[in-house]
Amino acid sequence: MKKTTGLCIIIAFIAVCSFSSCKKDYTCTCTYPTSPTPLVTSFEKVTEKSAQTSCDNLATQYGGGTCTLN
Repeated sequence: MKKTTGLCIIIAFIAVCSFSSCKKDYTCTCTYPTSPTPLVTSFEKVTEKSAQTSCDNLATQYGGGTCTLN
């Protein structure tokens, strides 16, 4: 019985960890052919996937720039 309970707790912990996402601060730096200075945008407390999507959107929004996520 104790082994089963312990195993259930471990499985529950792994399940919770796999569904939680790590939210951090990211910076997107974009260079555009029409601008001499890069555009730097900060994303606070977001997942990396969300920050990458937003950074990619910035690249296309202002005329096809090149953006990198840091």
